Amino acid sequence: MNKNLLRKLVILFLCCFVVNAYSKERVVEFKGSGNTTTAEFEVAAPWILDWIVTSEFPESLGLQVDLVDARSGEYLGKAAKTKWVSDGVRMFTESGRFRFNVSSSFANWTLRVEQLSRQEAETYKPKDR
Repeated sequence: MNKNLLRKLVILFLCCFVVNAYSKERVVEFKGSGNTTTAEFEVAAPWILDWIVTSEFPESLGLQVDLVDARSGEYLGKAAKTKWVSDGVRMFTESGRFRFNVSSSFANWTLRVEQLSRQEAETYKPKDR
């Protein structure tokens, strides 16, 4: 095999490996427009909730997403809250089996749970409020 071609193949292979080592992996996605408790999901830390909310009535919408322990139902904290058409990302450092309690008014929402690598978590920078 041509030495130059072999070198290019090795570089291509290594680039694919590096990209995959740092890519997020979707665990689960939930979509809805009303109040609900999602199905149970299991995820290992670190992970993110990537959420988006839209509305036909943006002046009236409201969304709150609470994280709860799937087994005990214990409230673990607010995962997202908005009164505006918007989106956001929040990182979590706890592993477990969870559910989201979603309370929404006039909102269409999407919640994506994505597994992060340790390298991605180290570079995660929350927005200043």
